Amino acid sequence: MENKQQSNGEMKENKVVKKKMNWSGSLIVASLTGAFGSSFLYGYNLSVVNAPAVYIKKFYNETWERRYGFSVDESTLTLLWSITVSIFAIGGLVGAIIVTPIVKFFGRKCTLLLNNVFAVTAALLMSLSLLVGSFEMLILGRIIMGVDAGISLSALPMYLSEISPKEIRGSLGQVTAIFICVGVFTGQVLGLPEIFGQESRWPYLFGAIIVPSLIQVVILPFLPESPRYLLLEKHNTSKAEKAFQTFLGKDDVSHEVEEVLAESRVQRNTKLVSILQLLRTRAVRWQVITVVVTMGCYQLCGLNAIWYYTNNIFSEAGINHETIPYVTLSTGAVETVAAVFSGLVIERLGRRPLLIGGFGLMVVFFAVLTVSLTLQKTVHWLPYLSIFCILAIIASFCIGPGGIPFVLTGEFFQQSQRPAAFMIAGTVNWLSNFAVGLLFPFIQGGLQTYCFLVFAAICFAGAAYLFFVLPETKNKTFHEISQAFAKRNKVSLEMQEMNHYPGERKSSAEQESTFTSSVNNGETKKGIV
Repeated sequence: MENKQQSNGEMKENKVVKKKMNWSGSLIVASLTGAFGSSFLYGYNLSVVNAPAVYIKKFYNETWERRYGFSVDESTLTLLWSITVSIFAIGGLVGAIIVTPIVKFFGRKCTLLLNNVFAVTAALLMSLSLLVGSFEMLILGRIIMGVDAGISLSALPMYLSEISPKEIRGSLGQVTAIFICVGVFTGQVLGLPEIFGQESRWPYLFGAIIVPSLIQVVILPFLPESPRYLLLEKHNTSKAEKAFQTFLGKDDVSHEVEEVLAESRVQRNTKLVSILQLLRTRAVRWQVITVVVTMGCYQLCGLNAIWYYTNNIFSEAGINHETIPYVTLSTGAVETVAAVFSGLVIERLGRRPLLIGGFGLMVVFFAVLTVSLTLQKTVHWLPYLSIFCILAIIASFCIGPGGIPFVLTGEFFQQSQRPAAFMIAGTVNWLSNFAVGLLFPFIQGGLQTYCFLVFAAICFAGAAYLFFVLPETKNKTFHEISQAFAKRNKVSLEMQEMNHYPGERKSSAEQESTFTSSVNNGETKKGIV
């Protein structure tokens, strides 16, 4: 009995030690540095244009008057401002389209590093536009910054999913969402009148973009490339082993190397799958559909509409106009706290409850917000309920829908399919983003406060789809996740392997023999990989 208790105690102790070992210093530094120069900048550029909007429009008008001798008319000024804001999404779409060949040729880490060329170029163009007297530089900088965001929102989740152990893959994947929220909050803080939210200082808001880029360029080169990329695409076992050792903080990584190679033992070589090939692959059909649905709902769920209404709702609640920018910080703070909470609990609760629960709560709060906005002039306390609903919708979004779609895209697909999958996800993400920016003013104009019912319907549809289709992926390998989708894809597991890995297949004994020989010799043979 004593031995049994001692054995159980040892097992628990080993489990705790293993959990601690998963979070090595190098893994933490790589995820924080990668996200700070990538998803942080995406979030920052979402919010940074809000505070100086009045001053930028004034700059547009003065530039126009200096060039043509007369003031720009209101409709043209509105058009120029709309282009400045929405062209960021067009740049993002371009970045999402070109990311696949870049990550294939340069690797995940090098793509993140090279992407800083876009960020620094954009920062210089936008920060110097006032000095030069060219609003075209600001618009060009926004589209280049969009390209940077489009690349980073695919390359970063790919890198994080490939360097993390499966036990903490979800938590590490949520770093992308956390830094988006931190970026939004930072943009709000720096936009305050006491800092850069003044007519003479607004260019500094865009110049600040250089700081995260330089930090990433200084630190990231000292960290390894994705071990999966090195092993499966570059066929470099020695470098992959060193990368695993650095990220996992241990010397014996033979189990991790074998686990990665198990994904590709039956294929003759790892070739990059095109988007068309991925869409034609029956074995991943429902995985692709699920990525499209989650990414579509991520942008179409109405969070952008919430930002649009925030100032009006705060004003209706009796908050002083000068105080509103400070109160708005509460939305960024709630967003950040909710994203961090999600990162802490995702490996305990799983992806399904957070995604479905997040969308479900948004449906409830959108419905309540619609009622409170419609009746707020008749009942004096209803504006405060509207403020609560806004904060609750933001929190509900960030605990699940705000980051998990990026995690799922990394988990659903094998190495050769992942770049194409992220290209599809990125394309849906940016097209949906652009559609919301383009159509929301018309929806809001036609439906007024009832426009939130449209978003409630989208959230409900997303939650219903995920409830019936999405399997739990927590702590599961690619093989196990494929198995969960096999029945819905109407293929046997054997057929899935044939779909994933075309060509002649070796016997298990031969594969095992070749694999052992490869690891012993310190090199990976193309016959396996």
